[in-house]
Amino acid sequence: MRVLLLQIVVTLIAAGAIGALARRLGQPRVIGEILGGIILGPTLLGHVWPDAFHAIFPTDSLVALKLLAEVGVVLFMFRVGLEVDLEAIREQTRRAVVISTASIAVPFVLGVLAAPLLYGSFAPAGTSFTAFALFIGIAMAITAFPVLARILTERGISSTPLGTMALTCAAVGDITAWSLLAAVVAIARAESHAGVGIMIALTILFIALMLIVVRRLPPLGEAGLAILLFASAAATEAIGIHAIFGAFLAGVVAPLSPEKRRETTDRLSFVTVALLPLFFAYIGVRTELTLLLDWRALLVCLGIIAIASIGKIGGSAAAARATGFAWRDALSLGALMNTRGLMELIALNIGYDLGILSQSIFTMLVIMALVTTAMTGPLLSLLNRRQESENPMNGQPGQPALSGG
Repeated sequence: MRVLLLQIVVTLIAAGAIGALARRLGQPRVIGEILGGIILGPTLLGHVWPDAFHAIFPTDSLVALKLLAEVGVVLFMFRVGLEVDLEAIREQTRRAVVISTASIAVPFVLGVLAAPLLYGSFAPAGTSFTAFALFIGIAMAITAFPVLARILTERGISSTPLGTMALTCAAVGDITAWSLLAAVVAIARAESHAGVGIMIALTILFIALMLIVVRRLPPLGEAGLAILLFASAAATEAIGIHAIFGAFLAGVVAPLSPEKRRETTDRLSFVTVALLPLFFAYIGVRTELTLLLDWRALLVCLGIIAIASIGKIGGSAAAARATGFAWRDALSLGALMNTRGLMELIALNIGYDLGILSQSIFTMLVIMALVTTAMTGPLLSLLNRRQESENPMNGQPGQPALSGG
């Protein structure tokens, strides 16, 4: 217990300090919090001061750290689900579905096509190519809805047409991407094709039950909401996909009024402050940046970042342009959809736990998540400056205008 409490204190201090520094540099706080976790890992602390690293994170303590971190992630995914507005998605159905589908399909396909080049050198022994290729595709396709929402709020564009569309597309994309990831987990965990079919069938049945029955229940109190959250997480864990899927779906379908959703989301903000940094620390212990000191590994990492960015930005922008966005706004939407952040790390952790990802490819994908998230702000600023210089009467600073044609 003493070691766990020490880990919590050290992690919160590192996450708070580096998160604040990230905000001063114009980056989302989560970038600093993730870097804080990596700094506490073998890459920096373990290399510079190994005695301190082993004293804070002894091997036999990582089980408790992982358990507490995973509880935090389950609560966080429930909070993410609460922020998904199904009614808003319905109002923007055609455009949002087209753009979000392209924003997932293009990077997913590029990731699957790149998988044969990575499999021989970076897949763990015994990992099936199918599971590896599908997981690489998913890793390229994820967008971080919570981080995206905070970037839009911080830049004052969450209520603009561009911001509303970005949030809607990210919400649709979240649901799609996590459904695909659930299927990949089923494939990786099942011992036969029949087992995969049973897992997917049970998952579909569970989703239908949640959408048709649970969503129509009378409003729940706090105890009922807690039961729904953990029962749903337990159900998807029992099915064999992962507890986070059940937690996310519980948040999406929770029978609550909009006001109660906002209140519950605010009350769960403690999770992001207290428990998520532990998840970043756990990721940091698993991330070894020295693996990228080899020039071949570094080139592969740069290639992964390029494929992920081109697929996400290009796919989203092309679809946005086809549905009526001006090119400048289409590219801005593509830059927003390229945000991955914490959601990517959650998915990568699943892949690592399942043995689909080796430590080297895991580290590369963690770097990809950080870089693509950090790119969002500068790209938006660049596009906005160019728009203002070309048409100074079009929109307010920091608020890209949405135009057709």
